[in-house]
Amino acid sequence: MFSLFWVALLSATLLPGGSEIWLARQWCLDQPALALWGVATVGNTLGSLVNVALGRYARRFQDRRWFPASGKQLARAERWYHRAGEASLLLSWLPVIGDPLTVMAGVLRLPWWRALAWILVAKGARYALILSLAQSWLGPYC
Repeated sequence: MFSLFWVALLSATLLPGGSEIWLARQWCLDQPALALWGVATVGNTLGSLVNVALGRYARRFQDRRWFPASGKQLARAERWYHRAGEASLLLSWLPVIGDPLTVMAGVLRLPWWRALAWILVAKGARYALILSLAQSWLGPYC
């Protein structure tokens, strides 16, 4: 389960990776589903909080020429984020858009505890669904 924690954590950062297969593999090895759910959820949530921290840190460089977003782009992202709201972090589990959402939460200085709450709900629901699917689809094959 230690490996599941690290796979889940790293796959939630800007690094490429996926923890779903590793979770299903661990479940097939007769690890307790509730423990797997908790480890994967905590690891993936912490990985997303790394992205939030990176966004918070990156904001101080917004006036630099090499900063990846112009002032206009940043203002547009802020308007979108304020319109969509912090509840958009419920999509933080999605590939491709999930990581930028968590980075944007950091750039826009969303309070830590609110980012944690939204991300934890999203990641927990995702892993519950994955375990449910693994039990129904993979059960006879494990």
